[in-house]
Amino acid sequence: MSSEKKKFINYLKFPILFVFFISAIETISYAYDLNLVQLGILPRNIIGLIGILTAPLIHANFGHLYSNIIPILVLGISIFYFYPTSSKKIVLIIYTFTNILVWIFARENYHIGASGIVYGLFSFLFFSGIFRKDKRAITLSLLTIFIYGGLSYGIFPIKQGISWESHLFGFLIGIFVAFFFRKTDLYKKYDWEDEDLEMDVRNLKISHQKKMENL
Repeated sequence: MSSEKKKFINYLKFPILFVFFISAIETISYAYDLNLVQLGILPRNIIGLIGILTAPLIHANFGHLYSNIIPILVLGISIFYFYPTSSKKIVLIIYTFTNILVWIFARENYHIGASGIVYGLFSFLFFSGIFRKDKRAITLSLLTIFIYGGLSYGIFPIKQGISWESHLFGFLIGIFVAFFFRKTDLYKKYDWEDEDLEMDVRNLKISHQKKMENL
C-alpha cells in the first residue's frame, strides 16, 4: 500500500468513529425508547450546560441523524486530509465554541444534533479558500460550495423545529477558524506548477502574436 493511501486511510478514522458513535447512541435510544433531549443545550440554564459537550451527539430521530452523517464524513475527511496539522484543533474549536454561543444567545429551547458542527466544517473549508488564496484551498472551497452550497439557507430562521442558531454560530465560528489557521498546513507549491504557468503564458503570447499578424 502506498504512503498516500495509508495517509488517507489514517485520516478516515476520526470522522468514521464519530459517525459510528452518534449512530450507536441513536440506535440505543430508539431500541430502549430513551428520551435524551435533556442532554441538549438549554440556553442560559445551568442544567443546559451539559449540552455544550453532549448536544451534537443527540438526534431527534434517524432522519435527523442521517442528514448529518454524510456531510460530517465528507467535510470531516476533507479537513483531516488536507489540513492534517491543525485538523484536531479546528474541529475542537468549532465543536466547543459553536455550542457555547448557542447556550449564550439561542432561544430557550433544547438544541440537539450535529448540524452546527456540519456548518462549521463547511464554513471553514469554504473560507479557507478565500483567506489562503492557494490553488488547493480554492479548489476545495469551490467543491464545497458546489456540493453543500444549499446549506447557507439554514442559517436563517426559515423552518420551524430547526436550530438555525446552531447553524449560524457554527458558520461564524468556521469563518473565524479559517482566518485564524490561514497560515497553517500551507499548500506546497511545486516547481512544475510554475513551469506550467509560464508555458501557458508563453502559449497565450504566441497565439496573440499570430492573431495580430493575420489582421
